[in-house]
Amino acid sequence: MTTTTNRPTIVLVAGHWLGAWAWEEVLEHLNADHPRAIAITLPGLDGADPARLTRTLDDQAEAITDVLLRLDASPARPVTLVAHSGANAPVSIVMDRHPELVGRVVWIDSGPLASGTAFAPDLPEELEELSLPAFDVLAQEASLEGLSAKVLERFRTKAVPEPGPVLRQTVTLTNGARNAVPTTLVCCSISSAQVLELARNGHPMFAEVAKLETLEVVDLPTGHWPMWSRAGDLAQVIRSAASRTA
Repeated sequence: MTTTTNRPTIVLVAGHWLGAWAWEEVLEHLNADHPRAIAITLPGLDGADPARLTRTLDDQAEAITDVLLRLDASPARPVTLVAHSGANAPVSIVMDRHPELVGRVVWIDSGPLASGTAFAPDLPEELEELSLPAFDVLAQEASLEGLSAKVLERFRTKAVPEPGPVLRQTVTLTNGARNAVPTTLVCCSISSAQVLELARNGHPMFAEVAKLETLEVVDLPTGHWPMWSRAGDLAQVIRSAASRTA
């Protein structure tokens, strides 16, 4: 029987506008039999941070790395790193700088970024932050399937505007070793068949997927925020992926 001390730590990182609070339901499921799971809030997404608007992707990547080191992550004890949506930018940087600390990366309705990518490179410099859009606008860019009115209200109430520097910064990646880290791609609002076809065709959003050396794809049909619409099922997918962390 595998003891909890032998199980890899799971680190959960949510996307734009979200903090550790977004993972509460998933953590409830994970902690039932996998207590070594934590969620973090990235710099810039803590509403109480007085320097929030100046935070960058580098700050976010450094914060994730600091967490991994505090958890004693090492080549002998790598973590399972889970990235949802826009968390793919700082997590891609961490994977580039410290692939030895990660035994498996799980992308949730997301995927690794290519070097030279920025989320919103043309965002005006005078725009300090980007607030959560109206839901009818957001729904044109990301599926809200499975989210009740109550969940949407909580999303609106707790969302923190995304700092402009995070959205404008270009990701620079140089270490091909990141592609050797075993990867699980959890496909929610776009099916795995579509994602893999786009990757084969060199679509800018998914081109990096074609470079991954060890890839598992899992379909979890729902909207773009499965941590709310299918929390139990998502926790099971993450738990399964973590069980195969090197």
